[in-house]
Amino acid sequence: MCLAIPGKVIEIYEEGGLPMGKIDYSGTVNKACLAYVPEVRLGQYVIVHAGFAIQILDEDEAEAVFEAFDDVTDHLSKEGYTIENEPLSQKKKGQKP
Repeated sequence: MCLAIPGKVIEIYEEGGLPMGKIDYSGTVNKACLAYVPEVRLGQYVIVHAGFAIQILDEDEAEAVFEAFDDVTDHLSKEGYTIENEPLSQKKKGQKP
């Protein structure tokens, strides 16, 4: 099974003739191939699988995913599990959604 967390495109560049991007996953930055989403623009969110961005999400969709992950980690924390990540959603970070 694969879980996909939306990442924000913070840079677009070319590498080896392919469109590539730096993707920010709430502070962790990795690169991904953008060939499957050639219409993606800076600031948009993408879902990445195996190093390839496969879907573009709008900001509201990405925030809904972040809130769902935060709800899961809240529940696990209440069950006694140690949670080592920061909240993903803007609501949990104390910012406007």
